[in-house]
This record gives sequence, structure tokens and C-alpha cells, in this order.
Amino acid sequence: MIRCDPEFLFSYLPIHRRPAAGKSPDGRSSFATGDTRLNNTKKALKIAQKLQAWSNCTKNRRKVWEPQLSSVKIAQRTFLEKKICRGNAENLYQKKRLKPNHILFDMRAMRERYYSSYEKCVNMKPDMDHARQNGAVGVDLKKEVSGMISFLLCLALLIVGYFVYGKIVDNTFGPDDRETPAVRINDGVDYVVMPQWKLFLVQLLNIAGLGPIFGALQGALWGPVVFLWITFGTIFAGGVHDYFSGMMSERNEGASIAEVTGKYLGPVMQNIMRVFSVVLLIMVGTVFAVGPAGLIVTLCKNSGMSGVLTTTLFWLIIILVYYFIATFISIDAIIGKIYPVFGICLIIMAVGVIFGIFTNPAYTIPELWDHFGSMHPSGTPIWSFMFITVACGAISGFHSTQSPLMARCMKSEKQGHFVFYGAMVCEGIIALIWAAAGCSLYEVTGGLNTGLAAALAEGQSAAIYDVCSKTMGGIGIALAMIGVVICPITSGDTAFRSARLTLADWLKLDQDSYANRLKLCVPVLGVGAFLGIGNALGFINYTVIWRYFSWTNQTLAMIVLWAASMYLFKEKKNYWITAVPATFMSAVSCTYFVLAPECLGGLLNSKTAEGATIYNTAVAYPVGIIFAVAMLALFIHATKKHTEKKAA
Repeated sequence: MIRCDPEFLFSYLPIHRRPAAGKSPDGRSSFATGDTRLNNTKKALKIAQKLQAWSNCTKNRRKVWEPQLSSVKIAQRTFLEKKICRGNAENLYQKKRLKPNHILFDMRAMRERYYSSYEKCVNMKPDMDHARQNGAVGVDLKKEVSGMISFLLCLALLIVGYFVYGKIVDNTFGPDDRETPAVRINDGVDYVVMPQWKLFLVQLLNIAGLGPIFGALQGALWGPVVFLWITFGTIFAGGVHDYFSGMMSERNEGASIAEVTGKYLGPVMQNIMRVFSVVLLIMVGTVFAVGPAGLIVTLCKNSGMSGVLTTTLFWLIIILVYYFIATFISIDAIIGKIYPVFGICLIIMAVGVIFGIFTNPAYTIPELWDHFGSMHPSGTPIWSFMFITVACGAISGFHSTQSPLMARCMKSEKQGHFVFYGAMVCEGIIALIWAAAGCSLYEVTGGLNTGLAAALAEGQSAAIYDVCSKTMGGIGIALAMIGVVICPITSGDTAFRSARLTLADWLKLDQDSYANRLKLCVPVLGVGAFLGIGNALGFINYTVIWRYFSWTNQTLAMIVLWAASMYLFKEKKNYWITAVPATFMSAVSCTYFVLAPECLGGLLNSKTAEGATIYNTAVAYPVGIIFAVAMLALFIHATKKHTEKKAA
């Protein structure tokens, strides 16, 4: 997006094409000519108003021009706040005899005469070149973002959602003063009492990692519409999902989510969930090994290093060795001691990114209502690709595999609201910030996020590095190393740890024994190493792994929400707070399965002559809706059957 501050506005006013002599562009009296000087803010504003008046008369030309420049209001604000207009404007008017009616842009002159100012607005070049080539070089001052309102509104909704809807969810569950598994069992390995603040930070680190960063950046390809999914998905789906997955586990001796699901949905679904959980966790562990390894390589290359330190395979092996150790030892040995520090680093990194955006006039977060539609360069549909891509940061089935880890460490059930729902809201805020970064830091061409697509094409790790360096400079690079290297590594090891515990509950293997832990660690890490090293050597496409992870992830979330609905029904409580998002996620998961190229889409979709994918939404959308309705009907039937059985 292009931002216009006073330096920008008055550096680019000199024009070499002009309207008919003696007439203003709006057909009224001639503008004043001669050596007009801007000696105060009021006159500067008058020029801006005349520019706006002219732009209102160029509708035909603006059909091929995407208006991106400042409104009179933002001009006024920047003039008053920054106080940098007066001297610059006076100097330009003295030297160039600038005339207000000369209000067309000449790209060549701009580069030649004001190159230093042009560099500050380098994101403008593609749009300016496009406009000049099409003969449409007018300025529309109406579309500039003035207050980043939609972002701030979504941020406020997330915070309010924690206190209001999160409390409703908590009251619906009804925490009490019963003795928790951490107190009752306390084996010193997986059942260890931790303070609430530490539970929150560890939970945040476990569920976040690269998820709300990678997913949000990819989601930003669709434009600011992703803000809505992150906000409402977090409040009404993700927070609910995380809370109930953790609290149901706590009520069932800290059991893994597969075992909890089986208790409320039956043995068939239990076995499905066991497979789903293990597959998902291994995928997550692999993703959170490959991603950090790639970023470490980027950092090493940028630091001038060479040799084995700049190979992905080397760092991947190092990370996998650490994963084995962290999966094997007690949860309090590493996770409980140092992970809260890294959780704080993750938060600081997000705060630094948004602060860098707000304080840099070159970056502007677009408003949702100005771009209420898809900006994806490939034309990928919003439904349901965006809802699958942005998993962590809205709703993620992976979180249900992590929540039992903290459910085994809670001293009181009343900590659940802050630990589970609160951590999810915090992750939603992090995702919102990174989505805003993706929408604001890269150039838009023809209404599409081509700049972001190009950045992601260089690799997601490289894109994160780029965002941190642009918004925070050298500090950002350091935070990128801590937040985007270490933090996902910490999520990866807990993913493999959860896989071990899921298999242990499945096979009824006591984990107090070193030998039993070793029996599970070796095959779990072995599969992860195969996938990760295969990607490092170029045999396995990382993007495909991420796609399969995303669909598996959201399908798992759907199942957990249905299990929570049945739990609430049996407890005679309001099950609609989980049944509604469960129905929604059923539609999301099924629609994606039909459309995605790695699933049924490879058979149902078609291609244009240029190779672009034509998605068969005419089939996928109805199928998704029918599946969701069928799942809801099946749930209602199960509740009625249960009621009848209990009555008999």
C-alpha cells in the first residue's frame, strides 16, 4: 500500500502534462498561476483539496488506476503532527515554480529529480509504472487508510471476546474446587504442578510456534478479509475448542484428546482420533523442524557464513536430536523452566512488528471495507482455502493435542479460562498482527497481493526474516532468530511429546519406565526424521506437507468440537456453543477436501490454457454444506437416542 506524507506529496507534484489551457480540470475558473508558495499548513491543505477536486473528475482514467494516496484528512493530520511540510514545500515552489493545476505524474521526471524521496516510497513504483503505461496517471486522494480502523477494531474485539465470551464459555463448563490430576497423581514426569503464569506462557508457546505466523502470512494473500476469520474464529471457535479440549482432559485424569473423544463419541471415533492425532503431531513436529532449519540457514548466509552451517540438513539433524531429548525427559526439566521466557519473546516479536508498521509512514494496513473480497494472485477461493490455511490463529486441532499437557499441570480448574481460552486469544492477536504485516508491507498490483506472493515464493522463513528486518531493523533480526527459530522448535518438541503420550494411552504403556518411553520415542522421531530429511534433500515437498497438515488439523478440530458438544449434552449444559462451530468446521473441512488439489480437487478441478486452476466450487460448496448439515443431524439423533436409552 502507498502512503502519502507531506514530503511525498510535494516531492511528486511537478508535472509535464496538463489540462486544457486556462481551465481547471473540473471546468471551473482557472487556477492561479505563477510562483505560488506554500508558507503555512492552510495553504498546503488548499492544494490537497484542489488535487482531490481534480481526481473526482477523472473517473475514466481511474478505471485502470488503483487509487492509493492520502485523503485531505490524513494530509491535515500529518501536516500538523510531523511539521515537515512547510520548509520542503516552500523550497520546491521557489525552485520549480510549481503550479497547482499541474497535477499529473511523470514517472521519469520523478525518478530523475527526486530519487531520494522516491526511494522512501519504493513500493509505489509498480503501480505508477502500470498507471503511466495505461495513460491513467491521476491521483485519487480518497482511498488512503487514515486510521487502520479495521485492524484496531478486530484487535479490540479479541480482547473483549476474552473477557465476555470467554467467561460465558467458562461458566458453561462450570469449574469447581475438585482436586486436579496434577495434585492427585504428580509423578514428576508428566504430572507436575505449575503456577498459572507459567502454564499460560507454556501453553501459548506450545500452540503457537510458526503456526500463527506462517498461516497468517499465507492468509494475508486474500487481503484484509482474513482479519474477520482470525477474530471471530478465535472468539467463537478456537478459544472454545482449546478450552474444552483442556478442561475435558483435566476431568479425565489428563488423558490425551483421542481417549477423551472416544469416551464421548464411541470406540470407532476413538480409533480414528488416535490415528488422526498421531499423524497430525508428527506432521507438526516435522513442519516445526524444517521451518526453523530454513530460517537458521537464511540467517547464516546473511551473516556471511558458508559451508555446512548454510545447509538445511545440518540444522535439521541438530533440531531432531534435541527433539528426541525433549520428548524423552521430564516435562519440567526444560519446558517448565525456560519455555516461559521464549513465550515472552514471541509476544515481544509480535508487538515489535505492529509497532514498526504504525511508526513507519511507508506502511499502511488496508481497511477491510476497501478490500472486501479476495486479493489472492492465484485466484484461490476464500471458502474454504483461507479457513484451512489460517489454522493456528483462528482454530487448530493441534491445540487439542497440546492442552492435555497443561491439563496435567493445573493446580485448579479455575485456571482454565486464563490458560486455555486466554492463550488462544493471545495467539489470535499474534496472527492478526502478522496478517496485517502481510497486507501492509508488500506492494499491491491490480488489486492483488503480488508482492506478498513473491516474498512467500522465496520461502516462508525468508518472508518472516524480511518482515522482522523491515519493521524492526537489527533488533527484528535478533527477534526473528529467537521468536521464529526457537519458538517453533519448542512447539515441535511438545508435538512429538504429545505423540508419545497419545501412543502410550493407546497402547497402555506406563511412561514412568525409561524403557517404555524409549520404545515410543524411537519410532515417532524416526518418522519425523524421514519426512524432514526427505524435504531437506528435495524428495518431499514442504508445501504439500503443510497442506496435508492444515486439512488434518482442521478435521481434528471439528471432531473435538463434536466431542465437546456431546460432553455438554451429557452434563445437561448449553451444547450449542460447541455444536455451532463444529457444524461450521465440518463444512470447512469437507469443502476443502473436495476442492484441494492434494485431495479430490486433483480429479474434479480443471485448468485453463495458461495453467491456472479452475476450482469446481459448483460441486464442492453444496457437498460441504450437505456434509455439515448431516453431521449436525447425526449429533441431534445421537442426543435423542441417548435420552431415550437413559429414560428406558
